[in-house]
Amino acid sequence: MMSIETYPVPQNEMQRLLSLSELDLDYSEHSEEFKDLAMLAAKVAGTEISLINLIDSYTTWTIANHGLNIQQVPREESLCQHTIMGQPQFEVSDLSLDDRFKDKDFTRAPLSLRYYLGVPINGPEGHQIGSLCVVDTKPKHLSPEKIEMLKIIADQVINRIYTYRTIKDLKDQVKNANDVKNKVAHDIRGPLAGIIGLSNIIVQQGNANELDEVLEFIQLIHKSSKSLLELADEILTEEQQNRKLAQDEMNLNVFKCKLENLYNGQAKNKNINLQIQLKEGDTLSPFPKNKLLQIAGNLISNAIKFTPETGIVKVDLSLKEEAQQYLLDLKISDTGEGITEAALLHLEDGGGSSTAGTCGEKGYGFGLELVQHLVKGLGGTMEVYNVSGSGACFNVSIPFKKKVKE
Repeated sequence: MMSIETYPVPQNEMQRLLSLSELDLDYSEHSEEFKDLAMLAAKVAGTEISLINLIDSYTTWTIANHGLNIQQVPREESLCQHTIMGQPQFEVSDLSLDDRFKDKDFTRAPLSLRYYLGVPINGPEGHQIGSLCVVDTKPKHLSPEKIEMLKIIADQVINRIYTYRTIKDLKDQVKNANDVKNKVAHDIRGPLAGIIGLSNIIVQQGNANELDEVLEFIQLIHKSSKSLLELADEILTEEQQNRKLAQDEMNLNVFKCKLENLYNGQAKNKNINLQIQLKEGDTLSPFPKNKLLQIAGNLISNAIKFTPETGIVKVDLSLKEEAQQYLLDLKISDTGEGITEAALLHLEDGGGSSTAGTCGEKGYGFGLELVQHLVKGLGGTMEVYNVSGSGACFNVSIPFKKKVKE
């Protein structure tokens, strides 16, 4: 039987998940933006592999990698889940000698991992939303100086997330107002200074510790600064562009493609047929992205968890036009055993209890509670029920105001 220690959950798990959801990230969009930081972390640590991971209720999402091509793993199979438990770092010198990990798949061929060190990525209000980790096939131990350098890089990850978020938010405001354009340029200078400051700090640390091999990768940081400047120029010439979708918008076609890209892997790993269908409405009409990937993603992961192998998870998307608003409907159903009466009551009263999935997947108990919170925050509703002869069904309906045509 699996021990509790094997699958740790932070005491502030719900607050941690809310902090992550506030960033409203599309986990598939950031690999190029953070690739230089992942490479730099591996060079600092002298390891073969480095990953930048964000951890939600069900999944560890790799938003950038170096040395190991991976996009996601179930949370319960991730070493990084141990890094978000409140400590400054989590290090295992030899995984094959640790009772918690010696029998895991990642310690066997072909990966044959031996060393792991993770430092937390701290989100809003200091909650540990993810991990910057370095991994190797040889046992080792990092010096305090190198660990401090990795923490600097981890801080840069969240700073860069905020930078891109600020840029996207401001792009909706610039248009033709010169005073707003000046504000954009001013607001971008701060994050850029942070990136340049990181370069200087690592140069100093590298010289002090004779890490000459680190210095060549500082150029990658400067390239990132240049990339942000180019993005700033794009903002300042926004009025010359004619995009069909704004940065904070999706349509049904885009929504469907993103969900397939993010969750087909989870379904295939369990031999489940994930069917995402467009049922009704104009597939090109835009609507805000706001928290939709977090809502749909948690429900899809939950359905996969409680559906047995060779089962089916269906996702129906529709956008209905009403007099004063659009109504986005999201229906997720599965062929599992359904939801018990006790579990339905827990959902109604906001309880965070959890059960294991059909293949023994660990339940964290906060995914559906998070969905309820996000749907309510958007002014929407969620209905949960069992389908006779099938499994559970979740119906989410979220209203969006119609845009006033200029």
